[in-house]
Amino acid sequence: MSPPAKGLVVRPLTPSRWPHFETLFGDNGACGGCWCMYWRLPRKQFTAGKYAGNRDAMRALVAAGARPGLLAYRDGEAIGWCSLAPRVAFPSLTRSRLFQALLDEGESATWSVSCLFVRRDHRRTGVSVALLRAAVEDAKARGARALEGYPQEPTKSAMADAFAWTGVASAFRAAGFREVARPSPTRPVMRVAFGALRSRATRAGTTRASRTS
Repeated sequence: MSPPAKGLVVRPLTPSRWPHFETLFGDNGACGGCWCMYWRLPRKQFTAGKYAGNRDAMRALVAAGARPGLLAYRDGEAIGWCSLAPRVAFPSLTRSRLFQALLDEGESATWSVSCLFVRRDHRRTGVSVALLRAAVEDAKARGARALEGYPQEPTKSAMADAFAWTGVASAFRAAGFREVARPSPTRPVMRVAFGALRSRATRAGTTRASRTS
């Protein structure tokens, strides 16, 4: 369990904060020229736009006022990022073979945490948990009925950071999310619900329970 995050301030990514985001992501766009566009663009467009193209696509979103995520600051520097938006903003997610069968009818009301990125020298200090807690409050305030994420659940004690870009399940649990489905042994679907919206997987589980009670 990460220690409580100290001295953190979380703010939405806005045009005035774009330089902070750009500095945090660096020349590599966080990882492999992604610029947090992997689930936001069709795969061919994402691949063709790696590095500069994806950076410009994210900058256009921010300039249009989309507020596509949250920045964590410590000592005045942006040191962490959490991407969140309505699930319909992530077309590659809705086409995912792993998660497609779990989508519910309330897609527009369900928001998704698609990515977490923490600067290397601030990892394992509770930044991800703090960002996820802030994401819950932000999504709720902006009208979401549920917020969900698709983290990794490592089968080994250690996992390369590059493979944990959707977060790890332990951080989601610490932030108040609960598991509602597990489409693969290492990929739980974690959710915080603000209203009556439930996933197909949750409804199916409730039905099975009622039949056996």
